Amino acid sequence: MAECFTLPAELPPLRTLLVWDNLAGHKSAEIVVWLCQHGVMPLYTPLGGSWLNMAESIQRILKRRTLDGQHPQSPTEIGTWFQQTAEAWNRHPTPFLWNGKRRQRRRKQRGGAHALGGSGAHTRQPLSPHARSP
Repeated sequence: MAECFTLPAELPPLRTLLVWDNLAGHKSAEIVVWLCQHGVMPLYTPLGGSWLNMAESIQRILKRRTLDGQHPQSPTEIGTWFQQTAEAWNRHPTPFLWNGKRRQRRRKQRGGAHALGGSGAHTRQPLSPHARSP
Protein backbone atom coordinates (compact mmCIF):
# COMPACT_ATOMS: atom_id res chain seq x y z
CA MET A 1 0.00 0.00 0.00
CA ALA A 2 1.24 3.49 -0.87
CA GLU A 3 2.52 5.70 1.91
CA CYS A 4 0.69 9.06 2.20
CA PHE A 5 2.73 12.21 2.75
CA THR A 6 2.63 15.95 2.07
CA LEU A 7 5.25 17.91 0.17
CA PRO A 8 6.59 21.12 1.70
CA ALA A 9 4.69 24.29 0.70
CA GLU A 10 7.87 25.95 -0.63
CA LEU A 11 9.80 24.04 -3.30
CA PRO A 12 12.55 25.22 -5.66
CA PRO A 13 11.87 25.60 -9.39
CA LEU A 14 11.67 22.35 -11.33
CA ARG A 15 15.10 21.49 -12.77
CA THR A 16 14.53 18.08 -14.24
CA LEU A 17 12.17 15.12 -14.60
CA LEU A 18 13.33 11.73 -13.36
CA VAL A 19 11.72 8.73 -15.01
CA TRP A 20 12.26 5.50 -13.12
CA ASP A 21 10.60 2.24 -12.25
CA ASN A 22 8.11 1.42 -9.52
CA LEU A 23 10.42 -0.01 -6.88
CA ALA A 24 9.07 0.56 -3.38
CA GLY A 25 12.18 2.50 -2.38
CA HIS A 26 11.63 4.93 -5.24
CA LYS A 27 8.21 5.82 -3.84
CA SER A 28 9.13 6.28 -0.19
CA ALA A 29 8.15 9.61 1.36
CA GLU A 30 11.78 10.32 2.26
CA ILE A 31 13.13 9.98 -1.29
CA VAL A 32 10.20 11.74 -3.01
CA VAL A 33 10.41 14.74 -0.65
CA TRP A 34 14.20 14.89 -1.08
CA LEU A 35 13.86 14.85 -4.88
CA CYS A 36 11.23 17.59 -4.88
CA GLN A 37 13.31 19.72 -2.50
CA HIS A 38 16.11 19.53 -5.06
CA GLY A 39 13.97 20.48 -8.07
CA VAL A 40 13.51 16.93 -9.36
CA MET A 41 10.06 15.56 -10.15
CA PRO A 42 9.88 11.76 -10.15
CA LEU A 43 7.72 10.14 -12.82
CA TYR A 44 7.08 6.42 -12.57
CA THR A 45 6.95 4.04 -15.49
CA PRO A 46 3.80 2.02 -16.07
CA LEU A 47 3.93 -1.54 -14.77
CA GLY A 48 3.78 -2.90 -18.30
CA GLY A 49 4.32 -1.70 -21.81
CA SER A 50 6.47 -2.40 -24.83
CA TRP A 51 7.97 1.09 -24.70
CA LEU A 52 9.89 0.01 -21.59
CA ASN A 53 12.08 -2.17 -23.80
CA MET A 54 12.95 0.86 -25.89
CA ALA A 55 13.64 3.04 -22.83
CA GLU A 56 15.94 0.38 -21.39
CA SER A 57 17.73 0.14 -24.74
CA ILE A 58 18.34 3.88 -24.74
CA GLN A 59 19.67 3.77 -21.17
CA ARG A 60 22.00 0.89 -22.03
CA ILE A 61 23.35 2.69 -25.12
CA LEU A 62 23.88 5.98 -23.26
CA LYS A 63 25.65 4.20 -20.39
CA ARG A 64 27.91 2.29 -22.79
CA ARG A 65 28.76 5.38 -24.84
CA THR A 66 29.41 7.43 -21.73
CA LEU A 67 31.27 5.12 -19.37
CA ASP A 68 32.96 2.30 -21.31
CA GLY A 69 36.70 2.56 -20.75
CA GLN A 70 36.30 5.64 -18.55
CA HIS A 71 37.18 6.14 -14.91
CA PRO A 72 35.16 9.06 -13.52
CA GLN A 73 36.42 10.71 -10.36
CA SER A 74 33.15 12.22 -9.11
CA PRO A 75 29.37 12.14 -9.52
CA THR A 76 29.59 15.59 -11.13
CA GLU A 77 31.94 14.23 -13.76
CA ILE A 78 29.57 11.34 -14.49
CA GLY A 79 26.63 13.75 -14.81
CA THR A 80 28.58 16.01 -17.15
CA TRP A 81 29.63 13.09 -19.35
CA PHE A 82 26.06 11.77 -19.57
CA GLN A 83 24.82 15.26 -20.47
CA GLN A 84 27.44 15.59 -23.24
CA THR A 85 26.65 12.11 -24.57
CA ALA A 86 22.89 12.77 -24.65
CA GLU A 87 23.38 16.12 -26.39
CA ALA A 88 25.62 14.52 -29.03
CA TRP A 89 23.10 11.73 -29.59
CA ASN A 90 20.25 14.24 -29.89
CA ARG A 91 22.18 15.98 -32.68
CA HIS A 92 22.47 12.65 -34.56
CA PRO A 93 19.85 10.28 -33.09
CA THR A 94 19.84 6.54 -33.60
CA PRO A 95 16.53 5.39 -35.11
CA PHE A 96 14.76 2.48 -33.44
CA LEU A 97 12.70 0.07 -35.51
CA TRP A 98 10.40 -2.48 -33.88
CA ASN A 99 10.12 -4.46 -37.12
CA GLY A 100 13.77 -4.18 -38.08
CA LYS A 101 16.41 -6.68 -39.18
CA ARG A 102 16.61 -8.43 -35.80
CA ARG A 103 12.89 -9.28 -35.81
CA GLN A 104 13.11 -10.53 -39.38
CA ARG A 105 16.02 -12.84 -38.43
CA ARG A 106 14.03 -14.26 -35.50
CA ARG A 107 11.06 -14.95 -37.75
CA LYS A 108 13.24 -16.81 -40.25
CA GLN A 109 14.74 -18.95 -37.47
CA ARG A 110 11.30 -20.27 -36.51
CA GLY A 111 11.12 -22.14 -39.81
CA GLY A 112 7.82 -20.71 -41.02
CA ALA A 113 5.97 -21.16 -37.75
CA HIS A 114 2.56 -19.50 -37.36
CA ALA A 115 1.77 -17.38 -34.33
CA LEU A 116 -1.12 -18.37 -32.07
CA GLY A 117 -3.03 -15.37 -30.88
CA GLY A 118 -0.21 -13.07 -29.54
CA SER A 119 0.81 -15.56 -26.88
CA GLY A 120 4.26 -16.25 -28.25
CA ALA A 121 3.25 -19.86 -29.07
CA HIS A 122 3.60 -21.05 -32.67
CA THR A 123 2.42 -23.95 -34.82
CA ARG A 124 4.01 -25.59 -37.86
CA GLN A 125 0.79 -25.15 -39.87
CA PRO A 126 -1.71 -22.31 -39.68
CA LEU A 127 -4.87 -23.03 -37.75
CA SER A 128 -8.13 -22.35 -39.51
CA PRO A 129 -10.26 -19.85 -37.58
CA HIS A 130 -13.25 -22.12 -38.33
CA ALA A 131 -11.67 -25.40 -37.14
CA ARG A 132 -13.43 -27.09 -34.23
CA SER A 133 -12.03 -29.32 -31.56
CA PRO A 134 -13.20 -32.98 -31.73
